[in-house]
Amino acid sequence: MVDSDKRWYVFDGPVDAVWIENMNTVLDDNKKLCLSSGEIIKLSDNQTMMFEVADLAVASPATVSRCGMVYLEPSILGLEPFIFCWLQTIPTVIAEHADLLKSLFERFLQPSLNYVRQNVKEIVETVDSNLTFSLMKLLDCFFKAFVPTEGKPPVDEEKLAVILHLIEPWFIFSLLWSVGGTCDSDGRAKFSDWLRQKMSKEEISLLFPPGGLVYDYRLDDGGVSLEADNEELGQISWVNWMDGMPAYAITADMNFSDIIVPTMDTVRASYLLEMLVTTNKTVLCVGPTGTGKTLTVADKLSGGMPREFISDFITFSARTSANQTQDLIDSRLDKRRKGVFGPPLGKHFVFFIDDLNMPALEVYGAQPPIELIRQWMDFQGWYDRKAIGEFRHLVDMNFVCAMGPPGGGRNPVTQRLTRHFNFLSFSELELESKHRIFSTILSSWLDKSPDIKENCELLVNSCISVYSTITTQLLPTPARSHYTFNLRDLSKVIQGILMTDATNIKTVPDLLRIWYHESCRVFQDRLINNDDRGWFENLLSEKMKNDFNTDYEVVVTQSPVLYGDFMNATSENKVYAEISDHQKMVQVLEEYLEDYNQVNTAQMKLVLFMDAVQHVTHVSRIIRQPLGNALLLGMGGSGRQSLTRLAAHMADFECFQIELAKNYGITEWKDDLKKVMMKAGMNNNSVVFLFSDTQIKSESFLEDINNILNSGDVPNIYALDELDQIYAAMKPVALDLGLQATKTNLFSIYTKRVRSNLHTVIAMSPIGEVFRSRLRQFPALVNCCTIDWFSEWPDDALRSVATNFLNEISDLDADENVMEGLVCMCKEIHQTVSVKSQQFLQELSRHNYVTPTSYLELLGIFSKLISMKKSELKTACNRTKTGLDKLLTTAEEVAKMQIELEVMGPELVEATKQTELTMIEIEQDTKVAEETKKAVSKDEEIAEAQRIASQGIADDAERDLAEALPALDAALKSLDALNKNDIVEVRAMQRPPDGVRMVMEAVCIMFEVKPKKVPGEKLGQKIDDYWEPGKSLLQDPPKFISELRTFDKENIPDAVITKIQPYIDLETFQPAAIAKVSKACTSICLWVRAMHKYNSVAKGVAPKRAALAKANEELEITNAKLAEARERLAEVEDKLATLQAGYDASVKKKKQLEDNCKLCEERLVRADKLIGGLADEKDRWADTVTSLIDIIDNIVGDVLLSAGCIAYLGPFTGEYRTALVTEWVAALELLGVPHTSDPTLIATLSDPVKIRAWQIAGLPRDSLSVENAVVMQYSQRWPLFIDPQGQANKWIKFLEKEAGIDIIKLSDKDFLRSLENAIRFGKPCLLENVAEELDPALEPVLLRQTFKQAGSTVIKLGDAVIPYHDDFKFYITSKLPNPHYTPEVSTKVTLINFTLSPSGLEDQLLALVVAEERPDLEEAKNQLIISNAKMKDELKEIEDRILARLSASEGSPVDDVDLIETLAASKVKSQEISAKVAAAEITETEIDVTRSQYIPVAVRAQILFFCMSDLSTIDPMYQYSLEWFNRIFLSSIANAERADKILQRIENINDYFTFSLYSSVCRSLFEKHKLLFAFLLCVRVLMNSGKVDMSEWRYLLAGGTHTPKQLPNPASDWLSDRAWEEFLTLAALPKFKDFVDDFENHLEAYKSIFDSVQPHREPLPSEWNTSLDSFQKILVLRCLRADKVTNAFQDFVATNLGQRFIEPQTVDLGVVFKDSSATCPLIFVLSPGTDPAADLYKFAEEMKFSKKLNAISLGQGQGPRAEAMLKSALGRGKWVFFQNCHLAPSWMPSLERVIEQIDPDKVHRDFRVWMTSMPSPKFPVSILQNGSKMTVEPPRGIKANLLKYYINFSDEIFNSCEGKVRGLH
Repeated sequence: MVDSDKRWYVFDGPVDAVWIENMNTVLDDNKKLCLSSGEIIKLSDNQTMMFEVADLAVASPATVSRCGMVYLEPSILGLEPFIFCWLQTIPTVIAEHADLLKSLFERFLQPSLNYVRQNVKEIVETVDSNLTFSLMKLLDCFFKAFVPTEGKPPVDEEKLAVILHLIEPWFIFSLLWSVGGTCDSDGRAKFSDWLRQKMSKEEISLLFPPGGLVYDYRLDDGGVSLEADNEELGQISWVNWMDGMPAYAITADMNFSDIIVPTMDTVRASYLLEMLVTTNKTVLCVGPTGTGKTLTVADKLSGGMPREFISDFITFSARTSANQTQDLIDSRLDKRRKGVFGPPLGKHFVFFIDDLNMPALEVYGAQPPIELIRQWMDFQGWYDRKAIGEFRHLVDMNFVCAMGPPGGGRNPVTQRLTRHFNFLSFSELELESKHRIFSTILSSWLDKSPDIKENCELLVNSCISVYSTITTQLLPTPARSHYTFNLRDLSKVIQGILMTDATNIKTVPDLLRIWYHESCRVFQDRLINNDDRGWFENLLSEKMKNDFNTDYEVVVTQSPVLYGDFMNATSENKVYAEISDHQKMVQVLEEYLEDYNQVNTAQMKLVLFMDAVQHVTHVSRIIRQPLGNALLLGMGGSGRQSLTRLAAHMADFECFQIELAKNYGITEWKDDLKKVMMKAGMNNNSVVFLFSDTQIKSESFLEDINNILNSGDVPNIYALDELDQIYAAMKPVALDLGLQATKTNLFSIYTKRVRSNLHTVIAMSPIGEVFRSRLRQFPALVNCCTIDWFSEWPDDALRSVATNFLNEISDLDADENVMEGLVCMCKEIHQTVSVKSQQFLQELSRHNYVTPTSYLELLGIFSKLISMKKSELKTACNRTKTGLDKLLTTAEEVAKMQIELEVMGPELVEATKQTELTMIEIEQDTKVAEETKKAVSKDEEIAEAQRIASQGIADDAERDLAEALPALDAALKSLDALNKNDIVEVRAMQRPPDGVRMVMEAVCIMFEVKPKKVPGEKLGQKIDDYWEPGKSLLQDPPKFISELRTFDKENIPDAVITKIQPYIDLETFQPAAIAKVSKACTSICLWVRAMHKYNSVAKGVAPKRAALAKANEELEITNAKLAEARERLAEVEDKLATLQAGYDASVKKKKQLEDNCKLCEERLVRADKLIGGLADEKDRWADTVTSLIDIIDNIVGDVLLSAGCIAYLGPFTGEYRTALVTEWVAALELLGVPHTSDPTLIATLSDPVKIRAWQIAGLPRDSLSVENAVVMQYSQRWPLFIDPQGQANKWIKFLEKEAGIDIIKLSDKDFLRSLENAIRFGKPCLLENVAEELDPALEPVLLRQTFKQAGSTVIKLGDAVIPYHDDFKFYITSKLPNPHYTPEVSTKVTLINFTLSPSGLEDQLLALVVAEERPDLEEAKNQLIISNAKMKDELKEIEDRILARLSASEGSPVDDVDLIETLAASKVKSQEISAKVAAAEITETEIDVTRSQYIPVAVRAQILFFCMSDLSTIDPMYQYSLEWFNRIFLSSIANAERADKILQRIENINDYFTFSLYSSVCRSLFEKHKLLFAFLLCVRVLMNSGKVDMSEWRYLLAGGTHTPKQLPNPASDWLSDRAWEEFLTLAALPKFKDFVDDFENHLEAYKSIFDSVQPHREPLPSEWNTSLDSFQKILVLRCLRADKVTNAFQDFVATNLGQRFIEPQTVDLGVVFKDSSATCPLIFVLSPGTDPAADLYKFAEEMKFSKKLNAISLGQGQGPRAEAMLKSALGRGKWVFFQNCHLAPSWMPSLERVIEQIDPDKVHRDFRVWMTSMPSPKFPVSILQNGSKMTVEPPRGIKANLLKYYINFSDEIFNSCEGKVRGLH
């Protein structure tokens, strides 16, 4: 619903120049609000805006002119209205005394304000109205008891009666702590005196007691102002704050951080704080750091307030934002009802904001968090950011704030906020308070050591005295920005002393020693140099002598004094005590280190020299303390992080460090912080949080660390479920402590645990403005941390590390003297580079940091190179020596072979003759042998027939016997089975069976035993009985068996056979039948039957045996004859064999002699080929071997020097490298380190073949570039090329082209993915165009943090673990001409300065000019270079192949036919190549002679290029690339006038190019720099010609520094003394030696010059006018009339280069456009008040591009639109116009990326990008270098204005001037 009511919109707060500009259209008459979305909202006529601001400092005139101004002057308003209004609000019972109050205001308020303004220094500035309100608020506190409230009884009459007597004291107390409460300590003394006098003068009834200051007393009003009813009112009086205070007792179980000794300062601050806060007054505590503001307020709010008050603490830092503050406060409040928020009902929330003035100022001076707090002060709430337009009323809450005085990172707070506060000032603690605090603490500690307790007071006095001296003497400077001390430091000293067991302190020196140590740890460890440390040592020494009468030497018995608790690793209760045995301590630390390396995958290889040991003990001491945090300051690589990890391991603490990944951001950071804080708080674990400044991806990281250090918490970091976990974990702890389990208490316990257990160790580099600003922005980095400064390594550290490294090199083979020399040389290299780096900075403003990492790199490279180089040289030497030895051996063999050939000739003739004789004899003997052989053969046939017949008879007999033999064998075998028992068994038979009897009878018959006659069955009958006789046979069983075996079976009588036959025939006498009755008898039966069988066979065989015997006799006779014949034959054959052997030997000898002769002849031929083929190499190889042996003996020094070059010299320019190498060579000589005569990096390490390959790939041919390539090759770190001209970039791209190099930029969105692929697949990767900072995610790659996983080498890149390919290479290039890389970056890469050297550029430019002028020559030259390189490579390969074959051949080389053939082929090839090389070198020389004629062009161009490059030091926009320069150079060659004579042609090119370049560069120069550039060109050209002396040039630039002799000023009436001094220093130049002596002879002439309007054109008197050239005359003018030197410059340039070089150069867009291309941006460099837009639009219209020109003015949020516009125009051939690029610095990298990615082959040829920018260091260098720049500034002078005017004429306008003069001349 629209109504006609007037509506005011009040904008309350500071003006922001950005958003206020957006209001201009609203403030216009049309009242239109234009939104960024394009929407337009019109305001109605009755809507009006009002701005309420403190000032208009940043409001633009456009805004101011649209508003009516109302200025409210405080002095006009006065204070009376405030007093009057306040008196209307006081309680009724007090209002009765309003007149008295008004009188007191009139008498005291203004006079006191006047006194404070005139005589007192306030800690923070205040305004009168603020102090007035503060006074009234304090009075309100007293009056609160008299304010009637519902349910409260009326005021007691007794109280009412004394109000009159209390009005004055109440007023005086309130005046004292309002008007008088804002001053410092000195101001308090002054105000105290003034107030006493004023009170006496005004006859105040209750005066202060006479002693001390009025600030020492509080008002005891007898309880009148208390709201509680007192039974009896006390006496009204001024009472000392400390009266009635009980003695403070310190118990043994108290933490040091919990000790709060009450002092007058803390007591009165607590009193006033409670008084104000309980009456809902806002309080601002002000005072310097360390005065107890935070401690006092926190202690009071935490436990000293009524129960309805709950508190929360907030710490501001430089990065605190309004949104963070609002979110934090909102999160602590509950919703009461819609739009109303507050604490739980019945509670009152007090927010304590510490460091209120820390938030950084915005660009336009506002502090958003401050403005947010002010909004609550004024409106009791703020707007909801989510529900737009809704206002959040915040009730039942209040603020108590604290801040230090502005300065040192703290900013002034707007008085629009401070006016709301009552100021409570904390001045520096008084001496008495300091003494009370620390003597109370120390005295309690020394109770255990009563013998030395008497020294407590002295020690406290000494501590305070030392602290006071330090705070006044060691003041912060830019180099010492951390020299800020406060009382926290003093308390740290006392805390450190308390860490020792007092019972171990027996003597005063013991006490002083721990005091000395702790003072050093707190104060000395932060000092940056030995001078400051020495000063501190002397200070402590004086205190010991003066205060304790003890000598320094008695206390400090050894240096350094170290304390620690880590010496006994197994002890549970570690004791902090002095470590006197340093050697044992080092051993203990090494054991800890070894243990660390065993349990951690990331190994630390540390050399624990004394400096490192000290730092370990320092860090160990810090982290063992509760709330112990460290700030380690030192350059990267100094060991800060490694030593911290070791210290954490020693303390058995977990060491936590964040791991940066490609997507690591605020979310991941918060998660890591939560993880580490919950370990420390919930789990109660001690954790070291190690954080390095290289990990700061956002400054908000430091903001959070600042909060953790201050409070143990990060605001709003925990989610609700995490808070619940914390509350649950802390509840038992709270109950144990006897506290209520409220959320506030639980979280307080948790944060206290975090602060106690979490030890933050921050490693920072103390270099640069970034470090200083961080200390200012985040004060907790200094206030809450103990600082340890890591200085550069001392001598003993350098020696120790070098000795350790060198002793591990097995290939070094150095004696003691050489080893000592090497150690000293390593130290010398490190220290000389450090000195040279300072000179480098002073002379060239280039930074180079020498860090311990560089030293370790030196030693590491030396270790690697010495082994490699020695192995390489020994291999080469041995191979060459072997080849040489083989040659020498071959020559010796030739001589031997010739002698052998002479001896073998006669032997061969004799052997032939002997062979023929032997052959005749052999023929005769062979006939005899043949006849004998025939006779023997006949006898052999007869004998053989007889043998066959005999054999037949024998075979027949044997067949017959074979029938009986099986039975015989079976019988004998069965006998084997018989044993004694079997025989005994048979013999024992009384009634043997028939079978047994039968067997016994048969045996008896066989043995012819007669039977016994016994009676038969019939009467009288006698029969034979063999049993009894048989038993007698069995009497001896073994004998019986033996007889059976040996029975004579050959001669059995026939009678026996006849008797036994009947038994054989019986069936019952069969073995099977007998086996049934007896085993023994069975065997005997078998035997009997076998004997019978054998006998019957033997009888048949007997005749045959007889016949056989006869046949054998005949055979023996025949054999005897045969043997005799054979003997005869053998004799003949032996003789024949002997003759044959002799013959064979003769033939063999003859053959051998023939072969040997032939072989000898062949070997002689081969040897001749070998010796002849290698005749040239023999001497060369001999020299090479001698040379190599000498190099091997002296290589140590050369390699060390080369290692130094690789480790240190990369960032330096050529002359600095040369100077350092010269120093090092001299040091090698002095220290006795073996080295060659002229060692250089290239000579020692380079490979000519590789260098040629590099140069073919595009490496410049100068020695500096070759050195750079060698440094890159051997460095252990990845190279970062400082490459402003892009030479390294091109070379690397071409060099690694075949390997498939990946090219990335940090601005690429997926650069880490590309890098990851390169690592995974072993490809080279080039990171282009880096700035001064590298992405922290690259750190694992830069540090090569690889490790083994499942047997493979891997690396962790971000969150991913990826395979690490050994072929991976990483290159980084930067286009910045002079980047400042921090030590942290420098230690991770090898910086290589690839800035073009003059000689390298000259060579390139010569190639360009010759290619243009004589393309045939340049083509031939290039072909020759390539072919020569190839042929030389082949020659090297041939030689290597020959040496390899010689080395590998076994035996004599003349026998290796393959070797000789290879050599012959190689020799032919080698001769062909050598001939070609020689011819090519002659041709190359001829070409070089012709090319050399164009050297003057290259020299001139090189001079001009470096003149142009130097302009970047004047203005950051003056950047030019080599490509841009080359385009102009080639254009000039093409367009310069032709000439028949080459000298004339060269002159034409030089003249044309000089002016062409001057004109092109001048387009981009501001007018004030054009003459400077022309003069610089002129002087450099003349310098090259030797026409300007360098000392004279230096005098012109900087003046003289040396006065040869002092002479009085001869013309003091007109010549100033300063000018005369200039003349006196001019005499130091050789040409002006007599000038000052001759000066007074021509005073009139010089005076006329001095008075002349054009002194620069006046001739000099006497011969000086002719003897001095024009440049030297400028030097005289510089002394006489310096104001006219620029005019002289103009004449000088005009004379030497031409008038056109000093005439105005105007910008013609047509010319500039003609020189541009689609890939070449066109840049307008603006000056204030200029805008080229109109000219560009006009030019676009002329070019028919007005409709295809898209323009955008850059600013906040315009980047994406501009990028879309640019990409659209690329393919459509449009022009884009980006205005005010300097206003979008954050988008510039994106613009650079898009411009660089333009593909010349794909972009539309009509496309152009135009830009405007003020000079800005943020503008991309690559765009500036490759773009066409034009400065835009108002023309100066009539001529320039006319030219500008005429250039804007179009032909149409000019031709339209009919009938008028149109000629322009």
